[in-house]
Amino acid sequence: MIWQRWTDENDLSLSLYKRYAGQAITSMQRSTRQRHAIRSVIRGSRRPLSPREVLEAARVSARALGLATVYRTLKLLVAEGTIHAINLPGEPPRYETSTLAHHHHFQCTRCHRVYDVQGCPGNLRRLAPRGFTVEHHDVTLYGRCSDCGRRQPRVRA
Repeated sequence: MIWQRWTDENDLSLSLYKRYAGQAITSMQRSTRQRHAIRSVIRGSRRPLSPREVLEAARVSARALGLATVYRTLKLLVAEGTIHAINLPGEPPRYETSTLAHHHHFQCTRCHRVYDVQGCPGNLRRLAPRGFTVEHHDVTLYGRCSDCGRRQPRVRA
C-alpha cells in the first residue's frame, strides 16, 4: 500500500510537471540576439520558411547562429503560439506567424519554396462523403513560382 500511494503521488506530480513545465520554460527564456534575429526573420517573411531558410536569413544579424539554435527557438515559438508549422506531405515543416488569417499555400515544384495563397475556395463540406464531418481543410497548389517560371527554357517552333 505504501508503494501504491508513493506511485500515485509521483504520477500526480509528473502530470502537473508536464502540464506546467512548458509554460514555465517559455516564460523564463532569455531574450538573446539570436532569438531576436529568428523572430524578426519569421515576422518579416512573406511566406513560410524552412529552418534552413530561417538560419540563412537570421545570420545577417546574428552571424554565429547555428541550426540547433534555430530548431530550439522554433520549438519555443511554437509552444508560445507565436508561430505554427506548415506541414506539407513529404516535406519538412515550414514556419509562419500565427497572426495570419485563414489561407492556403503554393509550393514550387522546382525550387520547393512555399508561398502563401490568399483566399479560400470556401465551404468544402459538400465534398465529404455522406455522414462525414469536416473539421478543417488545407489546400496546397503545386507548380512553378514566378522566379522558376522565368528560368524555364523556351522551345522554338
